[in-house]
Amino acid sequence: MQKYYAEIFGTFILLFSGAGAIVTNQASQGTVTHVGIALVFGLVVTSVIYAIGEISGAHINPAVTIAFWVSRRFPGKEVVPYIICQCIGALAACLLLRLLFPGLSNYGMTLPLGSDMQSLILEGVLTWMLMFVVLCVSTGAKETGILAGVAIGSVIALEAMFAGPISGASMNPARSLAPALVSGNLQSLWLYIVGPIAGAILAVPSLWLVRNNRNVPADETPDETDI
Repeated sequence: MQKYYAEIFGTFILLFSGAGAIVTNQASQGTVTHVGIALVFGLVVTSVIYAIGEISGAHINPAVTIAFWVSRRFPGKEVVPYIICQCIGALAACLLLRLLFPGLSNYGMTLPLGSDMQSLILEGVLTWMLMFVVLCVSTGAKETGILAGVAIGSVIALEAMFAGPISGASMNPARSLAPALVSGNLQSLWLYIVGPIAGAILAVPSLWLVRNNRNVPADETPDETDI
């Protein structure tokens, strides 16, 4: 059960920090700023990877879990439990934010600024980029290693900086689902479920095109040459 608890706590930390930055930015009339929010997301993901990467792999994202399974690095029987744990952690964080900051209309929601199609494509491409990096620097289904946290956190921060104002740069269904439920606004939520999952899955064959991968059974822990 340790890995399941790790996913709950890791996703809680992600949302409490990331969505919390959005909430405190509202409460303080923009003190945190857009750049600050992007950096918070990048830094918290980096920290969580180093904290629980050896325990659960630090997926903290249903799209990442699904893509690891598609790439045959993660057992199918653990996909649903991981996703449930990630959603529990995300929802708990947003509920706590609502308790701390009552009366707000937005507890970290991701909403498209332009058309739905624009944000759908953006979310798909952003998550493809993120997952491509994750697959390149991870060991098996675990985001571990000296550079994994820095590489993944940096990608999230830079994507949030340039795409956040348009689509919200979610790249994570749990990250969008929890704030939407707590805020009571499910408008356009499907974009942030379909886009990230499709983008993450597309990263798998993309990696196969540029790396000489061997298919490793999901219950084995490969070394660096198996990436």
